[in-house]
Amino acid sequence: MQILLTVAYDGTNYAGWQRQENAIAVQQKLEEALSTLLKRKVSVQGASRTDAGVHAQGQMACFTAPDLRVPLDKLPMVLVGLLPLDISVIAAAIVPEEFNPRFDAKHKTYTYSIYNAPCPNPLFTRYSTFVPHYLDIDNMKKAAQLFIGRHDFASFCATGSSAKTTVREVYACSVEKQSNEMITLTITGNAFLYNMVRIIAGTLLYVGLGKISANDIPAIIASKDRKRAGKTMPPEGLVLLNIRY
Repeated sequence: MQILLTVAYDGTNYAGWQRQENAIAVQQKLEEALSTLLKRKVSVQGASRTDAGVHAQGQMACFTAPDLRVPLDKLPMVLVGLLPLDISVIAAAIVPEEFNPRFDAKHKTYTYSIYNAPCPNPLFTRYSTFVPHYLDIDNMKKAAQLFIGRHDFASFCATGSSAKTTVREVYACSVEKQSNEMITLTITGNAFLYNMVRIIAGTLLYVGLGKISANDIPAIIASKDRKRAGKTMPPEGLVLLNIRY
């Protein structure tokens, strides 16, 4: 029996999702909890390798459990009792043996949050990037729409990517300002390159600051030149919102 878990976590204290030799990762903590529960070594396969400091509301992870004795509907609650307070399992479901949480994903949605106010708010520090300068939201909204479609996103890929192709499809991309001075980028695509969402967020920030025109976005995409896009934004503003199959 293969079980798919929906996992939420605050990534502040972790070196990302993927298990590492010299740092603590979310995957490690989840595997330790499952190993304690099942009294054997358990490995999980995640859907997305979120970076250090990045958060998740809907990370997905699979493990094989022919010996599970806990009712499926009680499994999340049991695992929460074995996990640190900044990691939670919020759902569990049985999936086919051949199911792969990474390669069977149809699309992923991320959000990136910018706290745009004269002074920082400590309540938002862990989950947004503070920007005190005026941002032109209308231009940012216009620019966001130009990322939609199937493109070669080489201009928005950080060095070190192992992707075989930089072509990706973005299904939706929007910018909204909330009443609490929070500006949120929401982007959905079939897959994302290394730091792609954070670089798109940085490019939209530059649009808001007037450093880049919204009309420049198609040319930046076509150039396949990382230097023409905006900066890579810090990790704390990024959240893996959900993954759909």
